[in-house]
Formats: sequence, structure tokens, C-alpha cells
Amino acid sequence: MKEYLTATEVIDWQHPNILRLAQKLATQELNSTAKACFEWVKDNIYHSSDYKMNPVTCRASEVLQHKTGYCYAKSHLLAALLRANSIPTGFCYQRLSIFDNGAPYSLHGFNAVYLPEYGWYRLDARGNKPGVDAQFKPPQEKLAYRINFPEEIDCQHIFAEPLTQVIEALQENKTWDKMLQNLPDVERDFLASKF
Repeated sequence: MKEYLTATEVIDWQHPNILRLAQKLATQELNSTAKACFEWVKDNIYHSSDYKMNPVTCRASEVLQHKTGYCYAKSHLLAALLRANSIPTGFCYQRLSIFDNGAPYSLHGFNAVYLPEYGWYRLDARGNKPGVDAQFKPPQEKLAYRINFPEEIDCQHIFAEPLTQVIEALQENKTWDKMLQNLPDVERDFLASKF
């Protein structure tokens, strides 16, 4: 589990502001701490394209500072808060239709957390809106999106670090609308190979 607890340049959970918030959200019970971190990110960090907010954030501490991020950035902050509370956390991806009608496609990012009672549990702090109702209800998984088209895929692999394509897209696109035009994608076969 060590790799799922690591601090990195992007998952900078040792940043003082992240440590402060992680401590504030911590409870005596691991599942309650995980739920508190999930709900805080889901409800307090505004999804960049939903709210048309800049800047495009990537590093967990930036997401916290600016209170905005795409799904990927929100997953970075959630991982940082959970790892700061010694809860192993990884990254998951779906390949989804951007306009829910076939091509074009892009990645959607969320997390998986290790809960001893249940094992790995996937959770999606993207932020709810009409048609999106992600929840923390282990062992039942309640993600933001379902697979609807043959070219979409729900990758079951739990990555210890965010995908390079995601980091590059977040760092290269400086405004929410530019990012929306350049959402990261991978070949369906890449995610399928990670099952």
C-alpha cells in the first residue's frame, strides 16, 4: 500500500493547508474520515467547466487554494486529503463520450480508496448536478457516470499516480474553456488492457 500513500509533486499532501484541512476532517473512524473528505471535496471545490472558473488547477494544494478544478484535479485533492489521513488512495478513469452521443471521447477521473472492511472502493468527487448523483455508500458504488457506448470504458485498474496525459493537459491549458477543448483521452485499448 505504500505507493498509494506517497506524497508527490501533484499529490502534495504534506502541504500545510492540506494537512490542516485533513486534520479538521479526520474522525476516530476510518470510513467516516473517508466520507468527510469525499463530501468536502465534492461540495466545496467547484467543477471548473460547470462554474466556468479559472485557473485550471492540477496540484492538490492549488485546487484547495483556488477552490476549483476539473474532475482530475478534484481527484488529486481528494487523494491528498485521504493520504494525509493515512488512507491508501489511488486514481481511476473512465473513457466517456463528451457530449453523451458518441465521439468525441475523453477521460473522466475519480478515486479509489482502500477501506479494510470493504477492500478497494471507488468514489467520485466530481460534484453533483442534474443527472449526476455520486455518493459515498460502501460497499455500493455510486459514481457520477455510467457506460453507454461501445467506445466508452470503465477501467477497473487503480493507478497509484495520475496518468501523464491528465497532468499534461491540466498544465498546458490555462483556462477552463481551453481545457474543455483539449480534454485528455487515451485509446480504448489502453484502458481495456488495465483490467
